Amino acid sequence: MNNSRTPLYHFIGPKYWPLWLGLALMGLVSLLPSAMAMRVGRGLGWIMYRVLPKRRQVAERNIELAYPELESGQRQQLVKDIFASLGKSVIETTWCWWASDRRVRSLQRIEGLEHLEQAKARGKGVILLSGHFTMLELTGRMALKGRSDAFGMYRRHRNPLFQELMLRGRERTGHLIDKQEVRGMIRVLKKGDIVWYAPDQAFRGKMSTMADFFGVPCPTNTATSRLAKITGAAVVPFLSQRLPDNNGYLVKLFPPLDNFPTDDVQADTQRVNDLIESWVRQAPDQYLWVHRRFKPEREGMESLYKVNPHKRRPRQ
Repeated sequence: MNNSRTPLYHFIGPKYWPLWLGLALMGLVSLLPSAMAMRVGRGLGWIMYRVLPKRRQVAERNIELAYPELESGQRQQLVKDIFASLGKSVIETTWCWWASDRRVRSLQRIEGLEHLEQAKARGKGVILLSGHFTMLELTGRMALKGRSDAFGMYRRHRNPLFQELMLRGRERTGHLIDKQEVRGMIRVLKKGDIVWYAPDQAFRGKMSTMADFFGVPCPTNTATSRLAKITGAAVVPFLSQRLPDNNGYLVKLFPPLDNFPTDDVQADTQRVNDLIESWVRQAPDQYLWVHRRFKPEREGMESLYKVNPHKRRPRQ
């Protein structure tokens, strides 16, 4: 929870110029009318689909595992839609970091904020439970902007310039906690504040268990249940969705999970996976399927993501 920031003039060297150029271009695109900016984002996704073959292969394998009932052509179209959504997310991130409050408010449709307020009034903290949907950065700002009692999680980036800009941008939403600072999360919750948390990426370690996601066992973080048990925090589910026809974004908060946590961490973790899966099924193209969600339980075990190097990719 270190709030010190590195001055941006530390990043003027030539090795940072490509990133500065890309960010400048995205910043200019973000000034366009929303519908036009989303068309640019969709085009960016088309480029990403073609120049990021490893990520494309991960998405293809994820969809093959999660939706075995789909025909090959349907799966391929869904993967293309996923990359279109991923391209849009680049534009949405610039809105989250740099757009005015007025513009962000014009895009949002918020439902259920009373559930967050009621949970907060208990005085034992709130875990705002979400999943890794592509527009999550922007909708997180919509839900939490202006709250001094809200803390978001972040993972350190290898590029120090991107890391610095990410931290500055996300601080427009609320305070930040490194995902590794479990004790910091506990302190915040025991103080009665809000932690915005998405536990749905593959996680192996002491605080993990194998739980089904789309019927496939995968290593899953048990921290939601454990944190709620330690702190007494309420768990308020938080759904993000991009509305059709460029009509903005739905931010929907639900009543706190009842009878949660229990003494069965495995059942609690499966319940969280099932909830996030139900959201993904509503808009599967909006989920971050380029992540290897279905990793094996331990390092060295056979992976579901093995690619045959001699298998030629069919022409599109």
